[in-house]
Amino acid sequence: MLKATSLFAGCGGADCGMLGNFEFNKIKYSRLPFELSYVIDINEKAINTHKLNFSCENVVVGDICDVSVDSVPDSDLVVGGFPCQSFSTVNPTKDPFDERANLYKEMVRFVKAKQPRVFIAENVKGFMTLHRGSIIKKVREAFENAGYAVYTSLMNAADYGVPQRRERVFMVGVRNDISAAYTFPLPVTAKNPVPLSVAVPLLAIEEKKYYFSERAVQGMKNAKNNMKRGLAQNLNEPCLTVTSHLAKVSLNSRDPVLLVDPDKELYRRFTPREAARIQSFPDTFAFAGGDLDTYRQIGNAIAPVMFWHIAKSISDFLANQC
Repeated sequence: MLKATSLFAGCGGADCGMLGNFEFNKIKYSRLPFELSYVIDINEKAINTHKLNFSCENVVVGDICDVSVDSVPDSDLVVGGFPCQSFSTVNPTKDPFDERANLYKEMVRFVKAKQPRVFIAENVKGFMTLHRGSIIKKVREAFENAGYAVYTSLMNAADYGVPQRRERVFMVGVRNDISAAYTFPLPVTAKNPVPLSVAVPLLAIEEKKYYFSERAVQGMKNAKNNMKRGLAQNLNEPCLTVTSHLAKVSLNSRDPVLLVDPDKELYRRFTPREAARIQSFPDTFAFAGGDLDTYRQIGNAIAPVMFWHIAKSISDFLANQC
């Protein structure tokens, strides 16, 4: 088995994909040769969810900045989706040099000290283009100076069996003593994407709390014409990107919603389980906390099915080096 360290682990989307051995959309994603040796996240509720779904002896709730690398076991793979709010294109006014943006340095610190054979870093699409590419260049150089050849790809979850159009940047670093070049996995569903109906089998549901009020619908209808309004999703296509504020989804925003009845103007938000399926979590994945906590964990997660394809390519790559 290959040892793996999971930084900024959240509820475990990447870890679910990395370990495999789950089913989604009637497809079995095989067990991959990784096991978790160390997990850390600052959010206790996310870690509570992680503990419900994984067994790892070293699970830490805390600030990664306070962790000594000497307390962390060696591993073959380090995974981390360092916080991305500062790089988001949704709010371009955010300071790209704030404390959260600099958390990539903590991942570099871990990688430089522990020297895993490979690392995988994930971030939002804006990370690639912000400040004309100077941010990603700075991060790439930091990992290169830590002793790694770095490969970068913008990947869309919809191309890898996920019922969601979700573009994310992945950086894979291969330690310099490994001479082979890494190649990202090829798309598998680009020509035949998985539809939203996989996650939402029924538009009309009984739970009234997920429906928007008449007042919210009227507010949408009275909004300015230049606003995005009522982004009702087509069940025959992948969903637009779901975010961490799913519990506060608005009809006057870029948030994807469901139009249950056009004549009655009935709209609703996704249930937590539907949102989890949109992210490609298996139905067996359990979440700790209430709806608000669950939505936040789901929206912040890395899509497990997409990450399975990346992790599978890494395990194959390392097997070939042996």
